Parts: sequence; structure tokens; C-alpha cells
Amino acid sequence: MKLSALSAFLVSLTVGSIAQAQTPYILRPASAGTVSTIAARHNLSVVEPLDSAGSVYLVTGPPSESIAQVESDVSSDADVTDIEPDQSTSIPELDQSTAVILDRLPSAGAAPYAGANVLASYLNQPATQIIRLWTARSAFKVTGAGTVAVIDTGVDPADTALASSLVSGYDFIHNTRGMASDWSELGPNAQRALQASSTDPATKTDLALLNQSTGVILDQSTGALLDQSTGVILDGQIPAEFGHGTMVAGIIHLVAPDAEIMPLKAFTARGTAQLSDILRAIYYAANHGAQVINMSFTLLQPSEELLDAVQYANNAGSICVAAAGNSGLGQLPNPASLDQVMGIASTSLQDTVSKFTNYGDGVFIAAPGENIITTYPGNNYAEVSGTSFSTPFVAGSVALLYQYLGQNGWDAMESHLSHAAPISALIGNGRLDIDQALQAASAGDN
Repeated sequence: MKLSALSAFLVSLTVGSIAQAQTPYILRPASAGTVSTIAARHNLSVVEPLDSAGSVYLVTGPPSESIAQVESDVSSDADVTDIEPDQSTSIPELDQSTAVILDRLPSAGAAPYAGANVLASYLNQPATQIIRLWTARSAFKVTGAGTVAVIDTGVDPADTALASSLVSGYDFIHNTRGMASDWSELGPNAQRALQASSTDPATKTDLALLNQSTGVILDQSTGALLDQSTGVILDGQIPAEFGHGTMVAGIIHLVAPDAEIMPLKAFTARGTAQLSDILRAIYYAANHGAQVINMSFTLLQPSEELLDAVQYANNAGSICVAAAGNSGLGQLPNPASLDQVMGIASTSLQDTVSKFTNYGDGVFIAAPGENIITTYPGNNYAEVSGTSFSTPFVAGSVALLYQYLGQNGWDAMESHLSHAAPISALIGNGRLDIDQALQAASAGDN
């Protein structure tokens, strides 16, 4: 697939050296119940707690003071443990607009899976062979268990392939509980058009849901690749990042179809998020029994509060896995670089290290992340690349191990998954091999 400028996916901060009106901060009081006193003392406005215990808050600072001044004044307060500016981030993906949207094929191209008919090439794609998914599933009789929280753009609640796995989550963009939806910010015309693409071949052709770099679409009746005229998806009505959460969820479901998927929408349809919403999602996942938290995003700006949230989740029994990022650098951003987070790099279908993946210290293992076929909103399928899509292969594998072991300790998961294929020293313990991991669990290897 054609790579876009990787710099487009670097984290951007919403705050500068001089505060603008209502600059947001993340504040941790030294003790519960003191936030109002602290706010009054420093002319802050309390927006909301970011966890259920009331130990960390989103606040805004006075517009007349610089960020440096607010941080200095508030952090020197004996009643304050930590304060940091909220920051903005985006999904660290390759050009999502180059995804090949594969319309659902008729029965000749379909296969039954977990109670639904799915695209056969989704089920039998090369990545599943590389990680020895079917060998492991057959030998150890595992289909996954527990709950995998997906902090992302939401999911398509009506996707027939995912329906059996989805459970209620939370939409932190709109502050609503339930089936956090990928569709919530997409205009009604774009929604109707994209949903029609899976049922009306004529409409599908007119829509030109294309690979922007090659201009191809899978013909519904023959499966042949046909040349199309335009590289614009719905004339720009659909953001390039739209459907990211549904695509991530599709890979988890492929690996572990009986695991529950809890969508936590912290990212907009355009793939942007505030750190404060990501923190809310991590605390929510940990407090609602998630065995795994999939984080297919990056922040390059360090955050003490992100570290605290991850540690909280780990103490609650949640295994955190995160994308290594797609900048081709020998270092990892947060959260993949944090202790007690499994940083996941990408490999190709030729079992080599992907050129775009970050690598080096902090990478736990890698998984296939190129030309991956997965679910896409509207009962469609997409072919995508990036460490965002390597990460859910590992999240799903944790769900398989959780079923087999009947427990979810960090040490056990780290130990068993480290039994990987050693294809390069650049990617930690190697490339994911689910069969090896389950063999290690069976033997009690450390």
C-alpha cells in the first residue's frame, strides 16, 4: 500500500507556551475532597473527575496566566500531587484513505464464523497463518474469553460479523453510555450511502469506495479487481480515519471470537482525541472488568497521568497493549513505551519488519500489520496497514491465553507471549506466534 507522509500522524499539542482562554489541565490533588479548595486558591474551574474515585480531575486555568505560570503556581501547592496540560493526539496511522473497501461477497466468497457469514478472505488471510492462529485454536480448543476494551473511534453496532462479541461501552466524546458508535459524527447522507454499498451493487459502483493509490474495488459478483475513476471516498464526506475502531475490533474478533469487545469511544471520527478522554476510558475499562485494553494510538508528549492510569489498570488486572507507532523510529512514544504496557510493532506478510514501524527499546513483540483484511462500517471490509492493526492481534491473543489459563496476571501473559518467532532483534521478543505462546502456557514455561 502507498505510504503517506508519516509526519501527518505525529502528536500535536493543543497548548502552547502562552495559555489561551480556558486552557485545560489535568490535576491530581494530594488527597480526595480538596479539589474545590485548590481550584478556588488558584482561580481554576473544575470541569469533571476523570476517574470514579475522584482522584484526578480535568480543570481549566485562568486565561490571564501562561501555562508555565499556572503549572508553577499550582504544582507548588502542598495539596497538589501533579498538574499537566491536557493534550491532543491523533491515531498514528498510515493513509487510511488508501484502505481497499471490500464489499461483502455473495455465498461463494463467504464463510461461516462465530454465528455469522463473513468474507472468506478475512477469515483465511495470510496473517492468520503467519501467527499460527488456526493451529493453536485447533490444538488448544480456545476461542477467547473475558472482555477486551477498545479505546478508539467506536464500533459499528450493526456489523453482522461483530454482533456476537459487542457489549455495552461508553462514548466519552458525547458522554453517553452504551454501544459507542463509529457512526456518531458521520453525516446522514454519508451514512446512508456507505450502508447502501453493501446491499446495492449499482450504488456501490457509483460511490467509488476505492483504494486511492491504485483505484481498485472488489466486484461484488465476481471478486475481480476493477478499475474505477476517482480516488475520493464519497467526495470527502467520510474522514480518512473513519471506521478505525471497527477495523481494530474486527481483528480482535478474528483471533478470539468468543471474547467480549467493549467499545470506548475517546476518538472522534477524524481520529483525534484529548488525553483527558483517554484517561477516562482507561479508568472506565479497569473499573468495568476489562481483561485487556487495546490502545491503537500514540502520544509523543510524556504524561505522568497516563502512566498513573496504566498502573491503575494493571493493578486492577487489565493487560494493556499499545501500538508502537508508524514513524520508522528506533524509539517508542507513550503509551507503548511505558512499563506494564506491551508495545506492539508491525511485520509484513513476508515476515519481515515493516519499514514504517517504530522499533527498539520498548517493543515487546510484533505482529502482522500490513495488508490486513478486517471489518469496516456498513458490513464492509477493508484492507489496512499500520501498528494499529498489529496491536489487536496481540490483544486477541491475550484473550485466548486468558481462557486457557483461567487467570490474567501480567507476569504470566508477558512470559507466555514472549515465546515468539525471533525474526529480528529490532522487535523485542519477536513476531507473535500464538501456538508457541499456548504451548508455553501448557508447559508452564517462564
